[in-house]
Amino acid sequence: MIDLLTLERYCDEQLAANEFDDYCPNGLQVEAGSQVQRLMVGVTACQALIDEAVAWEADLLLVHHGYFWRGEAAAIRGMKARRIAALLGHGISLLVYHLPLDAHPVWGNNRQLAELCQFPRPQATAAGRGLLWRSTLDGGISALDLGRGLSDVLGREVLHIRGGNDRVQQIGWCTGAAQDFIGDAAQLGLDAYISGEISESTVHAARELGIHYFAAGHHATERLGVQALGRHLAENYALDFRFVDVDNPA
Repeated sequence: MIDLLTLERYCDEQLAANEFDDYCPNGLQVEAGSQVQRLMVGVTACQALIDEAVAWEADLLLVHHGYFWRGEAAAIRGMKARRIAALLGHGISLLVYHLPLDAHPVWGNNRQLAELCQFPRPQATAAGRGLLWRSTLDGGISALDLGRGLSDVLGREVLHIRGGNDRVQQIGWCTGAAQDFIGDAAQLGLDAYISGEISESTVHAARELGIHYFAAGHHATERLGVQALGRHLAENYALDFRFVDVDNPA
């Protein structure tokens, strides 16, 4: 068992949370208790995940997507009110790390995606706000085989927009809704770029920039960071740990 605020400070320091200009507050968003023994992690603090946390009697819910996004209505009512009431009513605190958990060199979504896909020598670049990663595939691979491999490891059909030559050696990626970094990827001279979501304009950009684009799913590409961080916290502080994957096709 560990003090909640001590755990938050540790995560803030390890993830350099205060260094990011993010779209939401990072760290403790809902404080509903003081001690943590049972840690549940998931991608998004939706009602289904909260219901799982209630049933498991979790003390803390750690997620990548929390609340209080920039530009959203400030009032706590409706869906947001029901979610927060359930957390407070059952003594479950909410800890959230968004961009810091994308960027972390060990537990981050981008690094963990590289590990899952076995991309050799993954490294962060200065492009895409420092969130765009790259790798050089030894000997290269066909774009078709790259798409098949991504679909296999992520357990979902990846959408492939063809651009450029079929042989892919220089690849880049950024998890989640980072499709607009495709221009940065092309400027780096990459043959293929992988992200979670796709926009209508992404199709034209891929074709005109001559770069293959793979839309691998926002949720699917961001299941990894919270698990890596959660496992670390559980091992470091002897916590009960559980990951719940609430299915999301987007």
